[in-house]
Amino acid sequence: MQRLITIMLSSLFLITVLPAHSANNTNILVIGNDANKGSVSRNNPIFTRVIGALANNMHDNNFDVYDETAITLEGFAQDRVNRSDAEIIDIARSIKRPPIDIAVIFSIYVNQQNNGYTTKVTARIEGRLLNVQTGRRLGNFEIDSGRPWNVPSQCHLDCILENSSDKSRLMANDLGAVLAEKLAWLTDGGNSHLGLDRPGTNNLNTGYSLIFDGFSGEIFAEIEEYLVNFSGYDSYRPVEIRYTRTEIWYKSSIGTAKLNRNLKKMLTEMNLTATINFSGNTFTVKKITLRGKINNQMSG
Repeated sequence: MQRLITIMLSSLFLITVLPAHSANNTNILVIGNDANKGSVSRNNPIFTRVIGALANNMHDNNFDVYDETAITLEGFAQDRVNRSDAEIIDIARSIKRPPIDIAVIFSIYVNQQNNGYTTKVTARIEGRLLNVQTGRRLGNFEIDSGRPWNVPSQCHLDCILENSSDKSRLMANDLGAVLAEKLAWLTDGGNSHLGLDRPGTNNLNTGYSLIFDGFSGEIFAEIEEYLVNFSGYDSYRPVEIRYTRTEIWYKSSIGTAKLNRNLKKMLTEMNLTATINFSGNTFTVKKITLRGKINNQMSG
């Protein structure tokens, strides 16, 4: 009973004190998929204008938006075209400085109908929000140009794309506004529209892989009491359970920095010595056994 009371008080301390610290803002990468049939190639000027329009809308909604070229100069081939979803998602996950939270993935389509006396053109942009680390889809939207517009009947593809530039930019602005508003409500209930900082805990649940290595089942049972009382906790499920190793999938709206602080505080409260490593969305807590140290949390 005394141990349970201690755990509850410790958990309360974690919940009430740590929210005073702000979490990192959501890091956004706007990236295009030009491998879909009929989509506009990445090396076309329209592509660059759409990226700029989408990025500006995210920036205006108080998100941190990063330029793909600037943060992938080292270790990634530049100017590749026909990049599939698998490639661009791998790129987003591989970027560590800064780590990318959300990818805004889009494709541009321009269609033509040649009537002999003129060519009628329509366009659309498909976009979606993806949690890079968990693969969770956060929203899909499509914006089209509405009524077609006319270009000369002998207008070739480059000519058509050039005449579509302004339309594509306007559509990108509309799409960016929709995606940015949805993401703002997912993360903070719309506070970003007021220019307010986002709290350490928000409405956008994130999945974490938590690995506890070197802890017996008895000790992990005590660790559970802390985990379910951390602020932002939603749910968890076991992934692997062994005698001295437990891995769980932990869903929470807590930020990575705050979760790291909570884990450190938990270890201190339990009088346990361990290392904490973090990569991607995985925390690995590895117990350190000190020879001759006597405490009632030893894992046997």
